[in-house]
Amino acid sequence: MGIILILAPISMALGLAGLGAFWWTLRSGQYDDPAGDAARILMDDSDNRIG
Repeated sequence: MGIILILAPISMALGLAGLGAFWWTLRSGQYDDPAGDAARILMDDSDNRIG
């Protein structure tokens, strides 16, 4: 029963840290251009060709 007194605040702190990180990503614009991110992976930025 005593372990609940230790684990409950730790789990709440981890949950709040996760929510804080998610809120920070929303406010900093991490999800503004998902279509551009999906297309950017297909573009080849390097000109290193073999042969």
